[in-house]
Amino acid sequence: MTEVTAHSAADAADADGGATSELKRMVAELWSHDRFLLTAHEGPDGDALGSLLGMHHLLTKLGKDSVMFLAAKEFPLPIEYRFLPLEEVFHEAPADMADRVIVFLDCGNIDRMPVDFLTDGGNRKLNIDHHHDNTRFGDVNLVLPGASCTAEIVYDIAHLMEVPIDAEMAMPLYVGLITDTGKFMYENTNAHTHRVAAELIDAGVDVDDTYRRLYEHVPIEKLRLVARALEGIERHCENRLVVSYITAADYAATGSGEEMTEGVIDHLRSIDGTKMAAVIRDLGNRGRAARKVSLRSSEGDVDVSAIARKQGGGGHKRAAGFSTDDDLPTLVEFLCGEVKAQLGD
Repeated sequence: MTEVTAHSAADAADADGGATSELKRMVAELWSHDRFLLTAHEGPDGDALGSLLGMHHLLTKLGKDSVMFLAAKEFPLPIEYRFLPLEEVFHEAPADMADRVIVFLDCGNIDRMPVDFLTDGGNRKLNIDHHHDNTRFGDVNLVLPGASCTAEIVYDIAHLMEVPIDAEMAMPLYVGLITDTGKFMYENTNAHTHRVAAELIDAGVDVDDTYRRLYEHVPIEKLRLVARALEGIERHCENRLVVSYITAADYAATGSGEEMTEGVIDHLRSIDGTKMAAVIRDLGNRGRAARKVSLRSSEGDVDVSAIARKQGGGGHKRAAGFSTDDDLPTLVEFLCGEVKAQLGD
């Protein structure tokens, strides 16, 4: 396949001196160091994994020493992402960790990567993200809320560093793009998003194969779990809040696992009259807390990131989440109160 040189949001950002300055400063940082450790937020989604792999390929093309890290507890990954080539990911700190610059990708705050050697050490930290509520915890921060996803920002960096994008690099960036835009249906999709997608396709992305791997290689156990989750739907707050609670018993009954819950919430958010959808799921031994709560705003008039931040989480205005030990009744009471408060009840 043909390599292409990225023509990116950095071009459009020339009108925005702040964004251009941030991009150029990050590029200067990446040029000035030789050894990196790349990581993303816990519970990584398509954008976290896609930007992680994309940045790894970018730095490797530049002759840099790049390693990727994700904690062992993150595996197995959700079914949708297991085709991504992550065999080289470290689960422990490399022996030369003290000499490496840490690059956090798609990580809105440092607490979303709760690994001591990453957060407590003296390593220089670079923060590359698109979440509007990013806490800018890095020594250098490239936070572009106008970008559709962090993978798009990695694409911008490749453009500024004049790194040709080949098929190996384009595929994970395309995964980040398609998943964080909801197959180009969410409000963060714009004309530039489609131009980036077109250039990644020109670089060698097999659109049909990528789509099928993400959305059509579904094990029967996952469908049984989805059916059980939909059967358990509850509606609260005059039907404006839709909730489903996926328990450890549901996993056992369907032969599935917590990693198979990806996408369940999209069914809930589509229910007519819904303002906010919530999927509450047991984590078992995969997390520090007992449960994970995923939130989606159906029409955009509820800022779910503000709700998640009150519980130590974060995300986007229309997609966010947090971990908790609270039980279902306590969570429903909290979520309903937040919906009412934001809607002015």
